[in-house]
Amino acid sequence: MRKSLLAAAAFLTLAGASGAIAQTTVIERDAPDRVVVDRGPSASSTTVERREHSDGCSSKTVTKENDVGDRKTVTKENCD
Repeated sequence: MRKSLLAAAAFLTLAGASGAIAQTTVIERDAPDRVVVDRGPSASSTTVERREHSDGCSSKTVTKENDVGDRKTVTKENCD
């Protein structure tokens, strides 16, 4: 009887181990399509303007415009 209990215990142990191995979850995700934009040489323009003020301050204005027509202007002032 002792051998049959050991055999039953061994069987249940192996059955539990194989059941744990069989529970594998695979998650697959679809990545979004990538878009590659090949841009040729740009026709952007950059304008830099520097000014000295009478109060000892100076300013620098940079204006950039790309080939689509979008424009951005940044001004920086320094006072010593």
